[in-house]
Parts: sequence; C-alpha cells; structure tokens
Amino acid sequence: MTGTDNEEFERMYAECRSALQRLCRYKLPSIADGDDVLQDTALTAWANRGAVKNAESFKPWIFRIAANKCNDFYRKRARSQDIPFDELTELIELRLAQTRYGITVKEIVVKETVTETLDALGGADRQLLTLFYLRDVPQAEIARRLNIPLGTVKSRLNAARKRFRSEYPSPPQTKGVLFMKKLPGLLPEYKITATEEAPFECVWEELMGWFLVPRLGEKLSWAIYDQPGREISEEFTMEVTGSAVVHGARGVSVMTKRDAKEDGCEEREFVAQLTDSHCRFLAETHTQDGVKHLYTFLDADAFLDNWGFGEDNCGSDIHPKRKGVITRRGRDITCPAEKFVFDVIDRCIVTINGRDYDTIRLMDIECYNSGMASEQYIGRDGRTVLWRRFNRDNWHFSFYKQKWSEKLPDNERLTINGETYVHWYDCITDHIC
Repeated sequence: MTGTDNEEFERMYAECRSALQRLCRYKLPSIADGDDVLQDTALTAWANRGAVKNAESFKPWIFRIAANKCNDFYRKRARSQDIPFDELTELIELRLAQTRYGITVKEIVVKETVTETLDALGGADRQLLTLFYLRDVPQAEIARRLNIPLGTVKSRLNAARKRFRSEYPSPPQTKGVLFMKKLPGLLPEYKITATEEAPFECVWEELMGWFLVPRLGEKLSWAIYDQPGREISEEFTMEVTGSAVVHGARGVSVMTKRDAKEDGCEEREFVAQLTDSHCRFLAETHTQDGVKHLYTFLDADAFLDNWGFGEDNCGSDIHPKRKGVITRRGRDITCPAEKFVFDVIDRCIVTINGRDYDTIRLMDIECYNSGMASEQYIGRDGRTVLWRRFNRDNWHFSFYKQKWSEKLPDNERLTINGETYVHWYDCITDHIC
C-alpha cells in the first residue's frame, strides 16, 4: 500500500476500533485477554492490509480476523487443560466456550437441549450436574463447597445422571413453564417498612428493568401503575421462545408484547444471556414505521445507551451485595455523580396483597437514563416484589412543560445529591398475584 493507503487504513481502523474492542472483551475471559487479542488483530490486519480491495469490505474483513483470533485463544487454552469426559458426554457435543467470565473450555450444543432437561430436573440434581460437567469442578471441591462428604457427592452424582437420562430429551417449553396470571387493574395498597437487620444474600437472575429470568421455559406478565391513582397504564407479557446466538455469544430469545392505554400494542424481541455472575442483553429488535430495526451489543451507543449496563455491557450482577456507594437517611440520598450507580441499601418488609415479603432494597441512580432513579425490592427467592420509579424534578421539562413536583404534587419525593426526585409509577409482576 502507498502512504495514502496507510492513512486510509488507520482511519478505517479508528472508526471500528471501539466495536472490535467490545467484541474481543466480550468473548474472552478477561479485559486483559480481550485487549491482547485486539492488539494481535490490529497487527495481523496491518500486515495484511493489502488484501483489502475497498473501504466497504474493511469492517467485515477485520471483524473476521478478530473472531478467528478469539477462536485461536480458546484452542490454545483447551490444549493446555484436561477436559473431563464422562458418560453424559454421549448426549452432548462439546466445543470451546466463548464466555467472558472465568476459565471455561466448553459449552453445550444440544441435540434437543440439555439445558431444558437440567431445568426440568431442578434443585440438587441440576446443581451437581452443572458444577461437575459444565463447570469442571472436581468432586472434592464440590464436597467442600456444599459441605457434604465426598462419598455423598459421588452417590448423588450417580443418581442425578440416571434421572437426567430418564428425562432427556425433554419436550421444548413444556416443563417448568410459568403460567401467566391476570394482573389487577388497580395496584393493591402496599406498605414498606425498613428493618434494622442486615440485607440477606440472594441470587437475582432477572433482566434488569424487565423482571424476566432469561432461561428456557420462563414466562412472565408485569404491569406499570401510575401514581397517585394506582391505575394500570401498560401491561407486558414476555416469553422465552428458544436459544439464540449473537456474534458467537449464546443466549435465549425473548418475545415481548406491550399493551398500553394510550398507544395500543407493540411487540419487540430481545436476545439475553444469563451467566454464572451476570445477566445482560445481547440484542434487541422491533418494528417502527414498517421497518425492522436490529441492534446488538456491538452497535455502540445505539445499543449500549438503551440496553447496556455496566462496563463493556457486562450486565447486572446476579449476586447483589451492599457496596456502600449509596448512602440513604430517610428520603435523603447521596451517591457518586457517575453512571451505573447501583447498590443494595437495606432490608425491608413489603406488605402487599395481604402478605409480608422479606426483601432487600436495591437502588439505581441514572442507570437507565439521565434524571431517573428507582427502588427495587427483591425477595429471598430472587424475584421482584415491587419496583418504584422516580424522576428528577426537571426530567424532560422541554417535553412536559412542567416540573414533576408541579405535575404530581402529592407524590412521594426523594432528595438525591441535593436534587428533588418525584415518584412517578410502580411495577408488579404476576409473581406476587
């Protein structure tokens, strides 16, 4: 290439570098590994820049190099590790995993779907089979983690294998389905009582802001209730319809139907992923004005500002713990002035529908969009009991032509870093109905 060609290469690489970085970091076990592969990609692309015939072919060409480098990373890692095989493997095909979290050398590619069968088994069987076969945890380590004798682990694994064989292949989307319940037209009265007890630990696997667990067989209905009238304004029905892969990352497809009083019904589809540590969106698609729009985690701000969460869209932590980044005294709250401020605040009893729920209260400030805060009450089972939204007083003032303290003068208010936030609406799911 000439000097001008070299400058053109540098310009085209700069335009797609951030997307390449997300791809590499997303598919590899750590940020450092991702950055190493990104550098290797850049060097290989530069050395072979003469192969690019025109500007239009540059992006798919360099993304193919990056994908191959990611695959090479896992091939090298697999050669350096002992991959255990056992009787269960005759039911599954093993291949190198492309997960961001931890050192993983395989994932399931199923004849029907192994994950559905594991979900159907549930409980201890699923735990043992997942630890031993899918995460390569030695039996002695399983015994230590579960605090049971090694002989017990061996006998339980043997029994779990037999039950797995008897269940496999499981009929898709029939076992473990959550049947939807009718949500009330008026939000039941509720009471929130903060306690002095320390927040408990739980596994919270729901999609942040959407309440569904992205796992085969899951269904959910949830609704928005405006305050202070407590009347339903929007209702959502969601269903996991099958497995899906986006840019090599494996997840599930979620169909969502929204019914709203003001603007009718609309449908959209997500692809989401649940890992051992996080829950996140991979892609979103919807139809607008007769045109289908598709966004993935590689689409920069168009996706990340609406569906991304955390550094490099790592997602929400399924093991929420108190970090101390948000301080709350009554309705006065202080926190860092940065994006993705999310923390467990305290422990509360939420009384709704005549039942008391022991919950932890999670708060987010500016996580979804600027000028917004929320309270989310999570039960011991990891499911949302109640979700409450607050708007900063001047949120979208140019559209509403009114401050929220004027628009909703009787609604509850919070003070966050000296700014007034006003309670707008609440959400509940069919989990509590």
